[in-house]
Amino acid sequence: MDEAIKRYLQGGGGSGTGIFSTSELLAALVVSFVCCMILGYAYKQTHRGLSYSVSFVHTMIIMGVTVSVIMIIIGSNIARAFSLVGALSIIRFRTAIKDSRDVAFIFMTMAVGMAAGTGFIATAIIFSVVASVMVYFLFRFDIGAMTTREVLVKVHLPENMDYHTALNDIAVRYLRDQTLLSVESIRGGTLLELVYSVVFKSGADQNRFLDDVRALNGNNKVALLLGRENLNI
Repeated sequence: MDEAIKRYLQGGGGSGTGIFSTSELLAALVVSFVCCMILGYAYKQTHRGLSYSVSFVHTMIIMGVTVSVIMIIIGSNIARAFSLVGALSIIRFRTAIKDSRDVAFIFMTMAVGMAAGTGFIATAIIFSVVASVMVYFLFRFDIGAMTTREVLVKVHLPENMDYHTALNDIAVRYLRDQTLLSVESIRGGTLLELVYSVVFKSGADQNRFLDDVRALNGNNKVALLLGRENLNI
């Protein structure tokens, strides 16, 4: 058994001939499971927003282990490869992936499973560690993030108020930039609903901004809608 594991760790495995031992199978399963656990932990620690799903993490781990078994079964047998492609083609995935980052993690776990299943144990382990460090680096230093945070502001104003200049004084105190996106008449024409894209000044108190707008519009509705770069749902 020791000789079989040593031969498998060297990258030969049994996949080349289509014959594999129990020790090779167990080695592939254990390595893919541990490596996918590392990737799952990295995903959990670096996830942002409210769309975190335990099921997705479990899916990553299960998929990585399953791919390693598939690679062992296929080996270098072309007939098996086409048979598995035909069998897997009947599967339909209905769940939409909300974040493109999740797709990257799916591909990473598949790569780990393929490496473990074909006997490249060192490759699977090193890739898992390096990928986890890379993901944490991107998360920790916020690589690619926008320095300007745009926020949507929805305001209800009385229909007799000039919406072109109504918020000018408040904007000077709190906002660095503002763009009027839409104006809509609501409640039978008694109110106007305005939607702005705004950038707050550094250190601006958003709560006081809301209070000042409510004092201006007669305590009608005013709401802040966070942009996607601030909140991922």
